[in-house]
Amino acid sequence: MQLSVSSMTAAASPLTIPSCPQHSLHRRHRQIAFEFGCIGGRNNCGVARRGRVVAVVEAVSDSGWSSGNNFGADFEVPFPTDYTELLEQAKEATESALKDEKQLMEIEFPTSGLGSVPGDGEGGTEMTGSMQLIREFCDRFVTPEKVTRTRIFFPEASEVKVARKSAFEGVSFKLDYLTKPSFFQDFGFFTEVRMSDRVKPEDELFLVAYPHFNVDEMLVVEELYKEAVANTGRKLIIFNGELDRIRSGYYPPFFYPKLAALSQNLFPKMETVYYIHNFKGQNGGTLFRCYPGPWKVLRKFGNKRTCIHQQDTMPSLKEVALNILPSS
Repeated sequence: MQLSVSSMTAAASPLTIPSCPQHSLHRRHRQIAFEFGCIGGRNNCGVARRGRVVAVVEAVSDSGWSSGNNFGADFEVPFPTDYTELLEQAKEATESALKDEKQLMEIEFPTSGLGSVPGDGEGGTEMTGSMQLIREFCDRFVTPEKVTRTRIFFPEASEVKVARKSAFEGVSFKLDYLTKPSFFQDFGFFTEVRMSDRVKPEDELFLVAYPHFNVDEMLVVEELYKEAVANTGRKLIIFNGELDRIRSGYYPPFFYPKLAALSQNLFPKMETVYYIHNFKGQNGGTLFRCYPGPWKVLRKFGNKRTCIHQQDTMPSLKEVALNILPSS
């Protein structure tokens, strides 16, 4: 096992969150020009990351996946101050989950701003932001020797073309797709793509990018898990899949029985390793989780988010909006 020690410093004081009280659109218009602003690790705005002196011991295991500093139960993970810090937290959370032998994982957070909610940004812009952030997450998480063994699935074949001309230009990651639009795509018909035909024997990690525009996309993700991940050593990460739509019953089970069944058949096998969901309005707040820590409900007071509730299991968005936030 190869060890490396790195340190990160910042001038500002640590951002701390007090301990919580215990309580039981149409697919993107195919733009060629992109503006990524200052999201992710390559910050073009010259804004220094706020933080503290941290000593990180990284170990590269025999499998080749980086295994960094583990957020233990007594480690207070602050709400990120920018996307650079968010990606570092998501990386550490995913590494901790791999160490605990988690195989199916979810990462979910807003891309139109850390305080934004779904719908704040135009659909194509949000997907563009997700694409860039996925690239920067992979740059942090995937070690060089594992790049060619990592397959990234985009929703459809045309999205792969966009990725190759922008965020993923010139990379060695394997770029693939879940669905292939047919001549009748405007009527909801897509050409079936068998996952067993897409996967190669050397593949070790699958990352699925924002599979939420078409209802068939998550069904293909389930097929991918069953055919290529379950009962193997492979790992699968769903990145910004907006799975809360399925959890909350947004798709009526009567009309979408297979999609609704994911809540019973697939989601119980999945670990949500990193999650941010914001609630706006008079009783606004944030549901936040960084594995292996608890689920926290945060409320913003001035420029600081304070934890008002925490629990071990994920609460429903309805419970947070109607019960937890109003009662705090």
